[in-house]
Amino acid sequence: MKSITIKGMSCQHCVMAVTRALNGIEGLTRVEVDLETGKATFEETKPVEMETIVAAVRKAGYDVA
Repeated sequence: MKSITIKGMSCQHCVMAVTRALNGIEGLTRVEVDLETGKATFEETKPVEMETIVAAVRKAGYDVA
């Protein structure tokens, strides 16, 4: 599994927003977002560029560290 660190999450609503954003990217599966660690983990069924992931997180209102 790959992981990224999300900046700006402070509640369960934030977790849901990031989870929804990452689940909306074709090629990502098993998305899990942890509020305490600020980490989002996922698997790729096909290669996804990091720019695509970062753009989705930013569109949801958060940033990638």
